[in-house]
Amino acid sequence: MIIKFKMAGGNTRGIAKKITVCKLLLLLGCAYVNNGLAQVKVLSDAKLKSYVNEFNLADTETVKNYVTNDRAAAWMSDNVPLFECPDSAIEKIYYYRWWTFRKHLKQTPDGFVFDEFITPVNHAGIYNTVSSALGHHIYEGRWLRNPQYIKDYINFWLFVDPKQKKPHLRAFSSWLQDAVYHFYLVNQDQAFVKSVLPALDQDYRAWEGEKMLPNHMYWQFDVKDAMEESISGSRKQKNIRPTINSYMYGNAKALARMSKLIGVDSLQKRYAEKAKELKSLVQDKLWDDNASFFKVQFPDGKLCDAREELGYIPWYFNLPDDKAKYAKQWDELVDEKGFAAPWGITTAERRHPLFRTHGTGHGCEWDGAVWPFATSQTLTGLANLLTSYKHQNDMSKQVFYDKLEQYALSHIKRGKPYLGEYQDEKTGYWLKGDNPRSSYYNHSTFCDLVINDLIGVKTRDDQKLEVFPLIPANKWDWFCLDNVLYHGHNITVLWDKTGSKYGKGRGLQIYSDGKLLSRQSKLKRVLVNL
Repeated sequence: MIIKFKMAGGNTRGIAKKITVCKLLLLLGCAYVNNGLAQVKVLSDAKLKSYVNEFNLADTETVKNYVTNDRAAAWMSDNVPLFECPDSAIEKIYYYRWWTFRKHLKQTPDGFVFDEFITPVNHAGIYNTVSSALGHHIYEGRWLRNPQYIKDYINFWLFVDPKQKKPHLRAFSSWLQDAVYHFYLVNQDQAFVKSVLPALDQDYRAWEGEKMLPNHMYWQFDVKDAMEESISGSRKQKNIRPTINSYMYGNAKALARMSKLIGVDSLQKRYAEKAKELKSLVQDKLWDDNASFFKVQFPDGKLCDAREELGYIPWYFNLPDDKAKYAKQWDELVDEKGFAAPWGITTAERRHPLFRTHGTGHGCEWDGAVWPFATSQTLTGLANLLTSYKHQNDMSKQVFYDKLEQYALSHIKRGKPYLGEYQDEKTGYWLKGDNPRSSYYNHSTFCDLVINDLIGVKTRDDQKLEVFPLIPANKWDWFCLDNVLYHGHNITVLWDKTGSKYGKGRGLQIYSDGKLLSRQSKLKRVLVNL
């Protein structure tokens, strides 16, 4: 641990006092200084270091980027929220995902970037960057204590990539604007939003020129949705897909909010109107009343006859109206003829005759196999349903928990933690086998699902802290999420049913910079002033 002081010239007595106090705190093991903020610690980084040591010992580290294995524990201690819970799978994979995430961090002449594949791929741009999972990278990385990594990465795509001979930003559908806004909701860096808003506006307009149809909806090839070889997909037809249309809705909504923040009234009005229009169009054109599902529409106006997991993406952005008919779609999530399989959520309904008919392991089959990319989108959408909607049908905290735990348990290969591209829904076999490009595949979120959804640190644009846990009643007797840098404060959320685990009393407790803000007897939504 390194502690830095801003020293006033000649004030040795004051410096000595500071050093003495910090030595005492270190000896007591109850405080630390990080990013200029002091916080009373509940968790130490001992568990983090133990996990990292385990992951390092099992790793050949054939590729080394900015944070090598020998530096992983120190970097993670400095940057990621600490977490512990009684569910060993969720806890272990939480740290495993941060351990894999830092493997993809690169320091370049153009600043920090994250790649998707650990090995070079032909369709990547400079520094092996690929934009298909850009939104996932930002959502996950927004919780890092050092925001410069994500700032540089966003700037790379907006200001460096366009200067390349073949820019790659719009090579894949993206919810970039939405992700940038949600990054802001963690750190409230208004100056950064102001610096990137013109480029984000320009990017949205470019999408309108490239993919918008006369009816104001957007078309996309499934391969450019990063969902190639899907049942509804095509590399020739201009299909109107819930993916890109939901992304553009989320992006418009985010641009309206960022424009309001910066005070650009004309942009705020423009994008508020676009979001309103897209919301209506998606519900009017892509909803299948007979199947109770959002679907892909073909150029002839007909909807695909297959229910696909991409139909849950509208809830990622809270697009659907709060109506029972839309909530009914979620029944398919837990139906074994729908999307429920032994190893995860399938990308197409299992009852469909074309389910898993596009071959195995030869391409990127989105015709039923389990993809972490889609799983994390669907679970985010489910969390939004449970926290923002009254009509939830049979969805519950238990359903969310079970699906998240199943997702955690799927991170395994030959008995060791592993993250790959996609899996057989019955056996868990990673369908890229031992292809090096599949290892540590940076194509989804997990830590964000734990922080933002399971524990429920909900990001807001005001000076309030909202915590909305999705842990079923009587499931856990204790948990702690510590060292969360949010709105410039160090946040701790802990639950101690009996008061014996942490010695701070019973119940759900929320701390900001070591100060107790709230204590509740039950795991429920809490809203407090920061």
